[in-house]
Amino acid sequence: MNAREYESNDLIDRLPPHLKQFIKPQDYEDYTPINQAVWRYVMRKNVDYLSKVAHDTYLEGLDKTGISVESIPSMYGMNRILKEIGWAAVAVDGFIPPNAFMEFQAYKVLVIASDIRQLENIEYTPAPDIIHEGAGHAPIIANPEYAEYLRRFGEIGCKAISSAHDYAIYEAIRLLSILKEAEGVAEEEIKKAEDEVDRLQAITTAPSEMALIRNLHWWTVEYGLIGTVDNPKIYGAGLLSSIGESAWCMTDNVIKLPYTLEAATQGFDITKPQPQLYVTPDFAYLSEVLENFANKMALRKGGLEGIQKLIESKALGTIELNTGIQISGHFTNVISHEGKPVYVQTTGETALSYREKELVGHGTETHPHGFGTALGRLKGINLAIEDMSPRDLKAYNLFEGLPVTLEFEGDITVSGTNITGIRNIHGKIILISFKDCTVKHGDTLLFQPEWGTYDMAVGAEVISAFSGPADYRSFDLVNHVPSSKTIKAKRDEDKIRLEGLYQAVRSMREEDKTVDLNAILEMLIQSYPTDWLLTVEILELAKKNNNQALFQKAMSRLEQLKVERPKVTHLIVDGVSIIEQA
Repeated sequence: MNAREYESNDLIDRLPPHLKQFIKPQDYEDYTPINQAVWRYVMRKNVDYLSKVAHDTYLEGLDKTGISVESIPSMYGMNRILKEIGWAAVAVDGFIPPNAFMEFQAYKVLVIASDIRQLENIEYTPAPDIIHEGAGHAPIIANPEYAEYLRRFGEIGCKAISSAHDYAIYEAIRLLSILKEAEGVAEEEIKKAEDEVDRLQAITTAPSEMALIRNLHWWTVEYGLIGTVDNPKIYGAGLLSSIGESAWCMTDNVIKLPYTLEAATQGFDITKPQPQLYVTPDFAYLSEVLENFANKMALRKGGLEGIQKLIESKALGTIELNTGIQISGHFTNVISHEGKPVYVQTTGETALSYREKELVGHGTETHPHGFGTALGRLKGINLAIEDMSPRDLKAYNLFEGLPVTLEFEGDITVSGTNITGIRNIHGKIILISFKDCTVKHGDTLLFQPEWGTYDMAVGAEVISAFSGPADYRSFDLVNHVPSSKTIKAKRDEDKIRLEGLYQAVRSMREEDKTVDLNAILEMLIQSYPTDWLLTVEILELAKKNNNQALFQKAMSRLEQLKVERPKVTHLIVDGVSIIEQA
């Protein structure tokens, strides 16, 4: 995407291209007067209610992050204010892949789905929208402890290894959320999408690291409570942005549990209210649980299990050896001996790096078809290759121009003529290159001379394995093509006329324009018999202007709607209550 298509700043400028590909312009002019009324209703109700039940940071954070009750926030305005607390915000199209979402957080950038829920879904939408992202996520990052947790979560979470099953579920849930939020979608189409989500979720598979850490993200960042089980406060964005669930979660119908690492194994259904929630004593404790989880990840454990996770993921990943050399590619095979990897193989484009920087001459153009390397120690030799001095190397025939056969533990042999080697900044050997080289596991051929130069990564142990490349510049990652796109609401002439009525009322409230509210109310009654929100706004102005006749007429209309549309009765009652308290 051309950066000129959206407002940028220093934080957004430093994002890598593979994240910038998800950013889209906000297109503020696309928000209709009805959209603005939905935002205003939700925010007025939220501020009224959440001031009593949300964490203290919430109200303070609305001011600090430039979130107004009256109007949908613009990214430009938000970024101007967010900059003061070291964050930024960008607009995206609905759900983006979990690794990308978390990597944005690592860069201290909030991802905001800039669409807004339809009036019919005013209480809750399964699709991410600007109410959820802007009014839910943004205010709480005004708390420094929480902001650091969010950044750290992104940094660790984007390295979590996914599975092919995870991605299939992501695509299915994205489609379902889009269909449920869109207008005029056939019930059978929604049912088909629901069935696909149910089918995928019913498949029994061991949860991946990404699935587990997404659970932690859900039960904290999205649906977290803070304080005590008996007296919790809300801080999760999903609750802060849902006028229905923020009240529901405070009742005894929702089980409150102390937040622990066990929350990682508790799944969730994004399309339904949550039956249980977790309560953290404070924001610092969130970071403690996160670090405990990270200690169990392949990111910190490496080893055979880490390589196997990468193989199962079928996605681009990286292993790091104890010497610091990193191998990035699609891992397809590992040979083990006594529970330790002794040979590892990638297929397709592979790059070698050191400290997240590609080694010169060892990018994907050098290793376009894959990479394999022996791992571990030489048989019968206590000194690891990486620790050998020039004198040691000569003693073991690892010297330029000399033929040598290396016998590794696990029955791996490397026979060839040494060309050269590379040491890291600490003097440890990280790579040795051979010509005329043959590599075998027992009698199985792993590399043969006619394939060219054999580059052997050196390291006794695999200390880390994680999702994605070590150096993002090594691969073309700007390739995201979503399986589905958000569906814009249809606007026929009838809808456009209704929007005009909403705009007229909005102009009267904000610009003191003279508007015949009685005529608008009459038009609503005659032509738009199911609309309730604009009548609530007319009631508000009637009270403000002390127009008793209009107030009674609007109230009468709302009482009638409560009978005709019982599903919105509580919304009408809440709207009237806010007006009466003002």
